[in-house]
Amino acid sequence: MTEDTRPTESGGDEEQSDLQQQIVDMGSSTVKTKDGTIHTLTIVGTIEGHQEERSGAKTTKYEHILPFLASLEESDEADGLLILLNTMGGDIEAGLAIAEMIAGMHKPTVSLVLGGGHSIGVPLAVAAKESFIVPSGAMTIHPVRLNGLVIGVSQTFHYFERIQDRICDFVTRNSRISREDFEHLMLNTGEMAADVGTVIYGTEAVEMGIIDHLGGLSDALECLHRQMREERERREL
Repeated sequence: MTEDTRPTESGGDEEQSDLQQQIVDMGSSTVKTKDGTIHTLTIVGTIEGHQEERSGAKTTKYEHILPFLASLEESDEADGLLILLNTMGGDIEAGLAIAEMIAGMHKPTVSLVLGGGHSIGVPLAVAAKESFIVPSGAMTIHPVRLNGLVIGVSQTFHYFERIQDRICDFVTRNSRISREDFEHLMLNTGEMAADVGTVIYGTEAVEMGIIDHLGGLSDALECLHRQMREERERREL
């Protein structure tokens, strides 16, 4: 009986297994291209904050995303980040924290709204250096809502205004829409039958200056490749 001395592919299998586990745990993947390594991050379902969502709900957990973004920014193995968005919104503090992390990255970043980028998904969509939305994509802009007991005093309403100011400041700082126009969309009473706010779609989001470009996956990737090439050329100077 002879011993099989052929080289095994365990290293490749382990690498593939790690990639599959990364996709399961984080909704992320890593692809090496001629212009560098691209990390893809999905932000889907409800943005989960300090309280866990009900069992079975699709969530994006901020305690997973924040360290992931920090390690990505520091990694020599990462050259660009593609963010795929299909979220109904969720926790304001968690959403803004993720958005600020993305906006503060030096690495090339591109976001793509697929399906929906609603509520706190709006700041997340505009946080990247360039943003895209598909023609069928939708975004809901509305005033702040809080669940649970709300005390009807002037301090509570002032608190709501301060939170809305933070959202407005972030969106207008990271997009081309004016604060006046964004607040008008947020406080619109003639759009939704049982709510205050506005629902806008792909072309409208670009025309209003919230999103930079109308396009799909290939357009977003082409933009990210361009950013990566420009960053490489900048470092080589």
